[in-house]
Amino acid sequence: MNLDLKDKTALVCGASQGLGLAIAKALAAEGCKVGLLARNKAKLDVHVQDFATKGLAAVALPADMGDWEQVKAALEHFGPPDILVNNSGGPPPVDVTKVEPDLWRKQFETMVLNQMRLTEALLPRMRVNGFGRILSVASTSIVEPIAGLAISNSLRAALAGWMKTLSAEVARDGVTINMLLPGSFATERIDTMNAREAEARGVLVEQVVAESSAQIPVGRYGDPREFAAVAAFLVSPRASYVTGQMIRIDGGSTKSV
Repeated sequence: MNLDLKDKTALVCGASQGLGLAIAKALAAEGCKVGLLARNKAKLDVHVQDFATKGLAAVALPADMGDWEQVKAALEHFGPPDILVNNSGGPPPVDVTKVEPDLWRKQFETMVLNQMRLTEALLPRMRVNGFGRILSVASTSIVEPIAGLAISNSLRAALAGWMKTLSAEVARDGVTINMLLPGSFATERIDTMNAREAEARGVLVEQVVAESSAQIPVGRYGDPREFAAVAAFLVSPRASYVTGQMIRIDGGSTKSV
């Protein structure tokens, strides 16, 4: 299917690795000029060079999603895009009864407030142009809270409520707003979480991977490219009638319908 994304511009946050990078690659392959926003400049530079060798257009935008001034500076450098993919790294596992207020504030800035600010900064041009796509990468923890991830469970749910409200206000202007809820994907983050669990239990990482994979109906972790394919469709003109939705991509793991 031709997604009609050629010559669109897309700003992808958290694009130095994992699902963010996979989305950036998918959009670039469809003909988008992509801004790669993330903290690690060295990684971004490598990715931009890799894109260039494949004839794909990408720009490195080093910025921390937790620092609004850095994000604003990156946006000024890249210009207002047609497509925004909001994405940030997940917070650390915590005991829900022992979360320090400063950690709540820091994660709220990164996972909620600055994503709201960025969205609001880009919406006016999208509405005038009659086309815009806002996509947020969240987690299935919104619909089925994950033990040990109290911060993620709470803050991502807050962002979901805001995005649903906003989607109705801008739908008639040709702007769609959706949220993707990934389950377990083969990314650096899940590698880190599996290693932490293996160390805590005193078992091999391979055992943790086998046990967690067995809990997924399809029997494996997802490939980031599978996730990115859904994202690319949702930000394309082909998905103009899909808005205000939370779409789970989890191999059937979530137990609710």
